[in-house]
Amino acid sequence: QVQLEESGGGLVQAGDSLTLSCHSYLHTLGSDVMGWFRQAPGKAREFLAAVRRSSGDTWYAESVKDRFTISREIHKNTGRLQMNKLKPEDAAVYYCAVGPGGYSEYKLDHWGQGTQVTVSS
Repeated sequence: QVQLEESGGGLVQAGDSLTLSCHSYLHTLGSDVMGWFRQAPGKAREFLAAVRRSSGDTWYAESVKDRFTISREIHKNTGRLQMNKLKPEDAAVYYCAVGPGGYSEYKLDHWGQGTQVTVSS
């Protein structure tokens, strides 16, 4: 049963923009926080950004805060990650996750299957 569904990944060139989407089929009470993470081959999963549905608060990793923007369409139960000025090192599998509390990966209960982003130089 699909609970989170990511889309929007693909192959882009360095400097391009890409927007990832995450649709949640979960009840809103259990998905107040939506976060985006990525994992490149051989590397640990990395936090990128998160947004709290109830307050609109957002958090960003320092490494992407000037290039990535997280948003959430509450009525559509969909979140997005706008990524600008992509670099080859941004290539990874990108995951969205939701949970009722904080944005630490350990507090996010449900994860999508991931969408691949490849950036050519």
